[in-house]
Amino acid sequence: MAKVLVIDDEPQVRKLLNMLLSHDGYEVILADNGGKGLELYRLEHPDVILLDLRMPQLDGIAVLKEIRRLDLEQPVIVLTGDTDPETEREVLALGVSEFMIKGSSLHVLGGVLQRLLKTAAPAR
Repeated sequence: MAKVLVIDDEPQVRKLLNMLLSHDGYEVILADNGGKGLELYRLEHPDVILLDLRMPQLDGIAVLKEIRRLDLEQPVIVLTGDTDPETEREVLALGVSEFMIKGSSLHVLGGVLQRLLKTAAPAR
């Protein structure tokens, strides 16, 4: 079973993603902030990370930079409400696997997860 770490400060988003991803057979790990997300990343070694950008304290860009410092290959999907093209360019330059705007079709997310899991290296 593939392990997905969701890092998002919005309880409703975490709840929805947990419900949908669990239903699709993923093991879901939830973090409500960037610091907790990095802690769980180190402990759980997820197959894929779903990362929000706008979070208090440690934002998604800081989290992504730390993940990239530790592992250049870790699949990371940015799932954000931030539609600023400059932000998208910045995270793409940091090597995200996919940049998605919240509210995008959840079917699209499912397809992206399946594609990443087929091409990702085995879990560490």
